Amino acid sequence: MNNDKVNEQDAVVKVRLQPRASRTSVKVTDDGVVRVSVTAPPVDNAANVALVEVLAKLLNIPKSAVSLTSGLHSRDKLVQIKNISKKETMRILEVRGKNKP
Repeated sequence: MNNDKVNEQDAVVKVRLQPRASRTSVKVTDDGVVRVSVTAPPVDNAANVALVEVLAKLLNIPKSAVSLTSGLHSRDKLVQIKNISKKETMRILEVRGKNKP
């Protein structure tokens, strides 16, 4: 990822994705990693699409504002969220992530 392309108003968040989970959930860990479980399998990009949908819904932003910057084929990902600060992103995910999206 090239940090020069990231706007100061954008958040870049570390995500640990668990595909094929029994239910969708989001939890922010003490070390600042967002753990996201999705029911979609890691086949044909389905889990990544589900990740973007979950984050967009929780943050109440369009899916086009959420993009993977690294980790397309890995469980550990960097996700860029446009026009929202990292601090605000983490706050919202901590509050809303406790409930199923």
